[in-house]
Parts: sequence; structure tokens; C-alpha cells
Amino acid sequence: METGEPNELCEQCGLCCRIFGPGIEPAPENLYTWMEQGRKDVLSWFVAFREGREPVRCVDMKPEDLSDVVAVELRDPVTGSFVTVCPFLRRISKSRYLCGIHAIKPVMCGNYRPWIWGETGFGRCPALRAMDSRCQYPK
Repeated sequence: METGEPNELCEQCGLCCRIFGPGIEPAPENLYTWMEQGRKDVLSWFVAFREGREPVRCVDMKPEDLSDVVAVELRDPVTGSFVTVCPFLRRISKSRYLCGIHAIKPVMCGNYRPWIWGETGFGRCPALRAMDSRCQYPK
């Protein structure tokens, strides 16, 4: 049986990113890394909700502002509206997609494994279907 590593099972169809991508919530450590790296191109897509304060665009925050963040939402940087697909997803062929920020993608994206029992068991995942919908158990 395969080991369950993402590069061994994932077929890079982009389906999970196209469906669940608008719900990306980066962890504070993601925001911190992007701030330290000056990744305004990434930060501009997120709005932070801080305890007892008005929402603020993450691109306008400093690392010391992260301590009271209670939620982060993916929003269009121009309109402020919700997005319908992850803006970082890149289509590279008819049926293959890759993450445009793979090296710095949010923790939740890096940890996502739809073929692992107890996470999502995302039935539309081609990797899971190839395994006859037999989810694996986490190690």
C-alpha cells in the first residue's frame, strides 16, 4: 500500500482547491511569514478579524498585531467581496493544477489529505476514488 504522502497520491486535479479554496484560513504563523517576507501579493487577499476591533486587511498589519486575531477570511483585494475560487491556484494543463504559492501556502492547505480518514474523506477526490474510496487511517 502507498505511504500516503501527498506527492504519491495527489493527482493535482485541483478539485479540492477549486471547491474548498475560498475557505482558506491561514494560521498566524502563515501571516507572520508572509509579513516577514514582504509578501504583500499574498497578504492583500486576506482580512483579519481582531478581538474588539474593526476588521483590517492583512497587508496593512504588522507582526505585533497578530496576537489578537480571532479569524482570517479570504477576500478580493479590490472589491472586498468573497472569492469563489482560490486566487493562488494555477491551471497548468487541461486537467492539472498547482498551487501558485506552494512553498509558502497556508498550513491548512499543506496538511490537507482527502484520502485520510478523519479529515474529509472527500468523495470526489480522484486519488480517493482510485483507492476504491478506502480512506487510510492517519499514522
